[in-house]
Amino acid sequence: MAVVGRTYAALRHAAKPSVMSGSNTRVNIGIYIYDQAEVLDFSGPFEVFSTASRICKDDNPFDVFLISETGNAVIARAGYTVLPCYGFNNHPEIDVLIVTGGVHIDEMGKLPVIEWIYQQSQSASVVASVCTGAFLLAKAKLLEEHKVTTHWEDIADLRSTFPQLNVVENVRWVDEGKIVTSGGISAGIDMSLHLVSKLHSNDLAEKTAKQMDFAWTKNS
Repeated sequence: MAVVGRTYAALRHAAKPSVMSGSNTRVNIGIYIYDQAEVLDFSGPFEVFSTASRICKDDNPFDVFLISETGNAVIARAGYTVLPCYGFNNHPEIDVLIVTGGVHIDEMGKLPVIEWIYQQSQSASVVASVCTGAFLLAKAKLLEEHKVTTHWEDIADLRSTFPQLNVVENVRWVDEGKIVTSGGISAGIDMSLHLVSKLHSNDLAEKTAKQMDFAWTKNS
């Protein structure tokens, strides 16, 4: 879906969003997927946020959902077929946008996709990427003032494609405030647990990692 009535350049100069209110607010986590997306890039974060909500005794802090461009089925890596909850035209307001990686080259050439990512960045409180999802954030010009990372195998390509970026390596994730990027595939789980800690509490993040039987790497 192309941005209606406003150009991409106009969106680039839109007002910055307000910061999300406290932990008692239910947070909408929108995960963008596309054909040939890496399966664990979206399944890992989905599991983290859905598990966190399931085990949280005080409230139901997160509503996590998958979004594709059209809302139609997406064929991820190895033929893994997924039916997302929403398309660009009908999704709820997104508080945290997570852009997955995979075979990302075609997505970088889709202006409606890049416009949509930028548009969501203007209202979301956090924009994150897993793996090569960082290329899509970079294409939308969201990373130029931040330290960023991606899959170890794609570090050199990210640096050469976007030489203005400060790309770091040998980390699981990088938190630059509103912008959070992770390394490859399973690193998205570490990053998502960090986001649970950031958006709700470290206690809930620790309990979520334990419930998932996952050894959480905290970049510390």
